[in-house]
Amino acid sequence: MAGTAGTPGTPRVLRAMNDRAALDLLLEHGPLSRTRIGKLTGLSKPTASQLLARLEAAGLVLATGTTEGRPGPNAQLYEVDPRAGYAAGLDVTPERIVAAVADITGRTVGSYALPTPGRRPAQPVVRQVTDALDGAVKAAGLTRSDVHRLVIGTPGAFDPNTGRLRYASHLPGWHSPELLGELAAALPMPVEYENDVNLAAVAEQRLGAARGHEDFVLLWSEGGLGAALVLGGRLHRGWTGGAGEVGFLPVPGTPLVRQVTKANSGGYQELAGSQAVPRLARELGVPDIPSGPYAEVAATLVERATAHDDGPHRQLLETYATRLATGLASLVSVLDPELVVLSGASLTAGGDTLRTLVQDELEELAAARPRLVVGEVREHPVLRGALESALAATRDEVFDTSR
Repeated sequence: MAGTAGTPGTPRVLRAMNDRAALDLLLEHGPLSRTRIGKLTGLSKPTASQLLARLEAAGLVLATGTTEGRPGPNAQLYEVDPRAGYAAGLDVTPERIVAAVADITGRTVGSYALPTPGRRPAQPVVRQVTDALDGAVKAAGLTRSDVHRLVIGTPGAFDPNTGRLRYASHLPGWHSPELLGELAAALPMPVEYENDVNLAAVAEQRLGAARGHEDFVLLWSEGGLGAALVLGGRLHRGWTGGAGEVGFLPVPGTPLVRQVTKANSGGYQELAGSQAVPRLARELGVPDIPSGPYAEVAATLVERATAHDDGPHRQLLETYATRLATGLASLVSVLDPELVVLSGASLTAGGDTLRTLVQDELEELAAARPRLVVGEVREHPVLRGALESALAATRDEVFDTSR
C-alpha cells in the first residue's frame, strides 16, 4: 500500500511494496480498472497509472477488455499475465505419481498421471519423477525450464537432519540417502518436499474450509490415517518431520502395536484407518461389500451408509465416528485447536452426517471442543496443496520488482 510518513525504506522498496499489493489484489479479485486499483491500494490515479505501466512493461500484467454496462466511459481493465511464471506439483503414492503445472494465477494448465504399481519400481525414482513432470509440462505446452519451482508431496516425510524419507516404508524406491541429491541434479528448478497430508492442509487453508484460520488440525484418511497440524498459521512438522503421523498413535480398542515403523501401522490406523471400515461392515452385517483398494471400499461404504438409515448402516457410521473421535480426543487435548478439518475420501464421503456424529462423540471424550468441518478441496487435495505451495514461492520471486 502507499507509504506513510515515517515509513522506513527507499522509494524503490516502497514502489515494490505497492506493486506487490496491486498484484495480490489482481490475483484475488480478477481484472480491475486503474481507478479500482487506486481505491483498493490507497494510491492516487497518477501513481496507480505509473504502477500499472511499470508492471505491464515488466510482463507482469496485461490489459484485458474494458468495463461495460456502467455509467460513464468504459475503463481499461488489467489482470495478472498468466505467462509471468509457472510452478509444478507432484502427488506421490505407491500406485501412481500425479503431476500438474499451474500458471502464476493458479490455473492448472497441464497434468499427467504416471502409474507406478508393484513393490519394486520398474524405473528408478528419479526417472519416475522426471517422466511425470515432463508429461505435465508437455500437456501445458511448456518446457522444464519454464517451471520456476516444484513441490513434491509424499507419504511420510524427509528427515531434515538426514535427508532420508521416514514413516513411509510402503513407498518403494524412495529411501535412498542419495535420492534428494540425485533429484536436485536431474531437475533445473528448486525442488521442495512436503508430507502429503500437510499439503492437503495447505490446500484447505488457501482455498477451502480452513481459510482465515491460524490454528487447526486436518485429519486425513485415504490409504493411511494421518494429520496435519497448523499452529499460529504455520505447519508444525516436528524435529524429524513426523508431526501428525497419528496412524502410529496407541489408542484404546486395539491391541498395543509394537515396532510400528516396521509394521507401518499403529493403534489408531488399526482402529479407524480405511482398512478397518470393511472389516467393521462385515461384523455388522452390512450387505454388498465391494472389493478393491481399502480407501475406495471405505469411501463407498461410508457414502452408502449416509444414504441408508437402517440398522447395520447406521451402526457402521456410529461406530466409525466413535473410533475416529477416540484418536481425535488425544490430538485436541494436547493441541486445543480452533478447528478440525475432516479430509480424504474415507472422511469426506460421510459428509455432514459423519461430521456431526464425530463432533458429538468428541464432545463426550475431550475437554477441548473445536468445531469440526468437512474438507472442501475434494479433487486431488494433495496435488492442489503442492501447487499452492510452489506458487507462493514462485510469486515471491516473480513479483519482486525491487531488484
